[in-house]
Amino acid sequence: MTGNRESASPGASVEVSGLRVDIDGTTVLDAVGLTAAPGRVTALVGPNGSGKSTLLRAVYRACKPAAGVALIDGHDVWRSSAKEMARIRAVVTQHHGAAADFTVGEIVAMGRSPHKKYLEPDSHYDREVVLAAMHRVGVDGFADRPFAGLSGGERQRVLLARALAQQAPVILLDEPTNHLDVHAQLALLQLLRELDATIVLAIHDIGQALAYADHVVVLAAGRVAAAGDPVTTLTPELLLEVFGVRAQILTNPLTGRPNVVLGLPEEVDSRPVDTAR
Repeated sequence: MTGNRESASPGASVEVSGLRVDIDGTTVLDAVGLTAAPGRVTALVGPNGSGKSTLLRAVYRACKPAAGVALIDGHDVWRSSAKEMARIRAVVTQHHGAAADFTVGEIVAMGRSPHKKYLEPDSHYDREVVLAAMHRVGVDGFADRPFAGLSGGERQRVLLARALAQQAPVILLDEPTNHLDVHAQLALLQLLRELDATIVLAIHDIGQALAYADHVVVLAAGRVAAAGDPVTTLTPELLLEVFGVRAQILTNPLTGRPNVVLGLPEEVDSRPVDTAR
């Protein structure tokens, strides 16, 4: 029912222990631990402000923790060089910080930088990797378009292509389905499951976490509330406690994957249902 893959894909482990992050004198994460197995999809879920994005930022060296350790493939991310980390982990954030003057093809080609010397030109292999990454996420027709002229969803796909071109064994994604329409969301999540990489993503949609993740970590108020298999972890009792919603876990009749029906604790719709619509 969980939809777990039968065997693990290549990838590298991500291990976090005792992580504490303080921002402006406030503890945002406290004693947080996380284990993401190689080749699996690990979803971070939790209410707004629970610390999902901060946890990812601490793992990809954007927010230095006050205590604890984060390891990728056994390497301490804060004791390793930026280039060393770039070879083993790629990042897709919510904020599109790429320079406006670059084309889509140039943005995706930046993913090859960790594997090259300074000012080293692109090789035939580099160009093949870039083209394959763009094709896989459906932006190969955008190569000469300016990145700044794309929609939010198109930019998100381009940044995923850049991550794929990086060929890192770990990909960290912060709300990757933001700005995408429903078809693009499902296609992206299915693609992530098919990649030969370890995936760690923060995601709001509980149903998508249930359907596409192999492992979930539930954050609440900066601490880990629960972690484990999605179906056995995201129980109605936990969802009520952490998110304040009623829930029923069902099987999606279209896909056979688990899904969730949510409602407010006191919500009752007494309006008659018009079955003719």
